Amino acid sequence: MDRACATVGSESNAENQDTSLALSRCRKPMVPAMPSPQSVMKTNIPPNLLEELALKVLCLKGEQTLVDLSKHLRLSFAVVDEVFQRLRKERLCEVKGMTGLVHRVALSSEGRARALEFMSLNQYVGPAPVSLGDYTACIRAQSVMLSEVHFQDVTQALEDLVLSTGFQARLGVAVASGTSLFLYGPPGCGKSIIAEKLFSIYGDSVWIPHAVEVSGQIISVYDSALHGGIDEPVPDDADGRWVLCRRPSILLGGELTVEMLDLHLDPASRSYYAPVQMKANNGVLIVDDFGRQLVPPKLLLNRWIVPLDRHIDFLTLAGGGKFEVPFDSLVVFATNLDLADLGDEAFFRRLQTKIKVDYATPEQFQEICHRVCRESDLEYDATVVDFLIDSVITKFNRPLRQCYPRDIVRQICLKARFQGEQPRFDTQAVAEACRNCFAFDLDYINSGAPVEWHRRRKETKLAERAANPLSSQSF
Repeated sequence: MDRACATVGSESNAENQDTSLALSRCRKPMVPAMPSPQSVMKTNIPPNLLEELALKVLCLKGEQTLVDLSKHLRLSFAVVDEVFQRLRKERLCEVKGMTGLVHRVALSSEGRARALEFMSLNQYVGPAPVSLGDYTACIRAQSVMLSEVHFQDVTQALEDLVLSTGFQARLGVAVASGTSLFLYGPPGCGKSIIAEKLFSIYGDSVWIPHAVEVSGQIISVYDSALHGGIDEPVPDDADGRWVLCRRPSILLGGELTVEMLDLHLDPASRSYYAPVQMKANNGVLIVDDFGRQLVPPKLLLNRWIVPLDRHIDFLTLAGGGKFEVPFDSLVVFATNLDLADLGDEAFFRRLQTKIKVDYATPEQFQEICHRVCRESDLEYDATVVDFLIDSVITKFNRPLRQCYPRDIVRQICLKARFQGEQPRFDTQAVAEACRNCFAFDLDYINSGAPVEWHRRRKETKLAERAANPLSSQSF
């Protein structure tokens, strides 16, 4: 069985390294920029919706030049001028003057009344949306399943983790599939950090719309807190309704609820916001600590059986109208719970790859300690690590979890800082740190089960499965 390790160093440093790595490896967009429409008809958006949006923006911002309005709506000047001419014909706006050769416009009294009426129904005043058809076509064209992933990309993205070559290859195949991955195994072995680093394997970028129009409703999709924009030049004639971003990476933990997987209608603004899986399209969606959410895991699994199998999802508007959207994400589940308690064969069959993240070998544990000491400016001593390994296994009756080196070194550094001393990686410091880290591990202390017990228990389970293959599930 391949074994994996947890991260080396702090979580914040790891996140910064992942971002820097993704930026340094970022290649050109998977699909070229869409040209900016030069007429209202070519936006594929109902003309009256664009007029309503322009009225609300003018109501909120006051007098604007057509250039300013064009920048706000992310539409070409030709489209905005066409919308303005429609509004002017209906006496909803008027010209207040000229800035150079460009009109300065404002709402008329009738236009302001109409804008306030629209604002009472929907307060969205962001960039103009794209059509659902254009959104679906773009998501399909830049699908995560079409992204090229090679072994070198995997090793570079995971270079600060201690992973066997075989384990990296299995991860790489899962990422290249662009469908789903289930990471399971005991706690403290690095499942979460491995999942979080997967997004940096992708080296290309994607286009994400500010919003999508469905049946006259506008659904906000782009989220600056989740989507990492790329400061790369785009063609001058590119459609500004799309944002060039790194492939999304969204992490969900215990806060995940079924409601987060549906459209959210804000009661105050009456505006729609896309669910997390729609925001994660063309990227990675991580469900960490799966099984520890407030809702039963099988309820979440039932919600995702069809999307995982058919790569489409169905969302519902407040009025009851249903519509289909792409479900195009590498969905990663990570858990330390028993698989039998999480789902049945019907669900696990739809997960393309299942990988166990097991305890570290002594050699991997040594290497993790070496890297942690180097990052913490501590002098590495192999004999001290041998002492640590012996203490963990023999004295405290624990397996070699990949998180232990970081926890032990952190304890050593914290105590030294508290006492105003220089931290030292020696047997005395390690022994004190072990007492602090392991003294209250009630699960192990109360059971008194040594590592050998775990080995025998695993052999017993394998023997039971071999004797009764029909009564056990194979994942």
